[in-house]
Amino acid sequence: MTDQPETFLNHLRTAAVGVLERIPDDLKAEIYTLAFNIWRVDYDDRHPYVDLGYNTESQYERERRPEDPGEARWNYACWILEGFEKLGNVPEDPVGARVHEAEVRRLGAWFDSGDEEDEGEVDEGETDAKSDLLRLHFHDAVIDLARHLHADGVIEKTFGRPIPVVVFDMDCPGWELHATEAANPPDLVEEFMEWQQAQLPDS
Repeated sequence: MTDQPETFLNHLRTAAVGVLERIPDDLKAEIYTLAFNIWRVDYDDRHPYVDLGYNTESQYERERRPEDPGEARWNYACWILEGFEKLGNVPEDPVGARVHEAEVRRLGAWFDSGDEEDEGEVDEGETDAKSDLLRLHFHDAVIDLARHLHADGVIEKTFGRPIPVVVFDMDCPGWELHATEAANPPDLVEEFMEWQQAQLPDS
């Protein structure tokens, strides 16, 4: 028994293994990429979560266009978007919600909304600064999660081969390039990076 509090990162690592194990076996051969998609409940940085999703070769073939096959393969808008398990500060992950809130409170990043009576004035500058800290904390945790799943061999064991983890944040367009590069061994994301960089202005 330890007096040390559980870390949010350790919760993600443990819970993600279970999520991957629950992917139906008949889909595993079809999945060519995992998709860790970051969202927030009501756009509130205190309640972030990550969908542990994926895309399949069948979905790619349905969306593929001869003029740009890379669009269907690497543009999240063309992927499977629903039906995935959520981890984070959401009701679907009660342990994660408890651990996340406790951890960010210890770090001094939590803030109260000011909705309650007699709570007093809310310093918007302080709230914005803490929102930035909350976002950075969750970004780092999700990138670390992907790295850990690669390093521990969880992804290779689950799918019988290494596959990339593409990391998105729908509120931070463009961040997926940095995040995905940081989350994976370089050889796994060459195709993704090349296609994404080709979409950048003046590329």
